[in-house]
Amino acid sequence: MTLSTVDEHGHPDGRIVLLKGFDERGLVFYTHRASRKGRQLAAQPHAALTFFWDVLERQVRVLGSVEQTSDAESDEYFLSRPRNSQLGAIVSNQSAIIPGRETLEEALAELQDRSGDDPLERPRSWGGYRVLPSEFEFWQGRPSRLHDRIRYVPDRRGNWTRERLAP
Repeated sequence: MTLSTVDEHGHPDGRIVLLKGFDERGLVFYTHRASRKGRQLAAQPHAALTFFWDVLERQVRVLGSVEQTSDAESDEYFLSRPRNSQLGAIVSNQSAIIPGRETLEEALAELQDRSGDDPLERPRSWGGYRVLPSEFEFWQGRPSRLHDRIRYVPDRRGNWTRERLAP
């Protein structure tokens, strides 16, 4: 999915992240909290998510506020990841400028030597975010630009209301 945030100047900033969970509370993804997106979410805890399927001419947009997942949720997911993904999360200071790839490779080799086969601990700077939806929009492409757009927004009682939007 595309995660869109805003930077300190109010400029939009989008990137692809992996949706790792979805339930009645919201949509969850994981990343380094000190990364560019993590810093943006700390300063402005709102985001837009976009899912797009070109071949099907379909798109889903989700808008909402953002909260961090609990340490327990982040730990559980971190421990479920392949070991190489855990190692990569530990050695990468995501979004930081580095002198070259060899910096990462050297840090990875050192961590592998030091940790052996011991279980790895989730870095405190790595964890999950949950987007708490305040709007869903479903788009279906149609001939002649007469696309279908259906939006769901909560009413004052928290019930989702369906609205049709002009294309």
